[in-house]
Amino acid sequence: MKYIVTGAAGLIGGAVVSALNQQGETDILAVDHLGTTEKWKNLRSLKFSDYLEKDLFRRRLNEGLFRDSGVEAIIHMGACSSTTERDASYLADNNFNVTKELAEFAVRNQIRFLYASSAATYGGGEHGYVDDEEAMDQLRPLNMYGYSKLMFDLWAKRRGLLGSITGMKFTNVFGPNEKHKGGMRSMVLRAFEQITESGKVKLFKSDRPEYADGEQKRDFIYVKDVAQMILALMRLNAKGVYNIGSGRAETWNELVTEVFRALGRTPEIEYIDMPETLKGKYQYYTCADMMKFHALNTGLAARPLSETIGDYVRNHLIPERV
Repeated sequence: MKYIVTGAAGLIGGAVVSALNQQGETDILAVDHLGTTEKWKNLRSLKFSDYLEKDLFRRRLNEGLFRDSGVEAIIHMGACSSTTERDASYLADNNFNVTKELAEFAVRNQIRFLYASSAATYGGGEHGYVDDEEAMDQLRPLNMYGYSKLMFDLWAKRRGLLGSITGMKFTNVFGPNEKHKGGMRSMVLRAFEQITESGKVKLFKSDRPEYADGEQKRDFIYVKDVAQMILALMRLNAKGVYNIGSGRAETWNELVTEVFRALGRTPEIEYIDMPETLKGKYQYYTCADMMKFHALNTGLAARPLSETIGDYVRNHLIPERV
């Protein structure tokens, strides 16, 4: 097969397979863990040559069964993306060890390797949001998920692999095929669900005086834009770690207002207390510095929220409710 995409039934992985399909590519090994969720439904619209559950894939990889299979690129999007996951040992194995095994295999066999890091590695943003590989040692993530991603970034740096592989620090990604994410599904989807059920949206109050309620800011990006950026990095054979975001800091109020607008509703927002479990672990501001990516002259940029949320709501979420 030509490509291996892990997390192929997930939000970003599925969008990558879809984008490859749009380019006429179907010689793809899709890898994921479907379990007992409805995630399998995300595979139905995708075209791929084979599917493997992640544990069987990992075993076959370590047995050397993919060594001469003609793979040109591994796009590793499979990971636990829960920022509230408390099993640190699970995260260390699933997000760190598996990525190490894939990277070592890819480099050893001269296969392009692109992997998902995260903007969660930036922690509270005290060192900014610049994808500077030399400054990664200074970062202090706020949760174990973010640290599991930084663990691999730092390991790859120590091993001198960042000149051979491509890491991508995704910001807040939203879009089709995220319903299986449960508590980690985007606020766009949550807002759609709340508005259609109750007519209003609940947002966390701020417990920091410099931010009004709902004015906490994040860098939001549509998964369809993300997929195009990933394929551009692969096509250009870009190496190192790159931010993948909009480069804009927009508020939760702005985000949910666009969902109301896409539904033709008047905004009604209720502010609720932030859970104690999130206090001290909540990012109040993220904004990816996109200079490094744009220096590649891909011609790609994240589209405005009004356009992408409109597409998501009108062309995906509303039809799925019919």
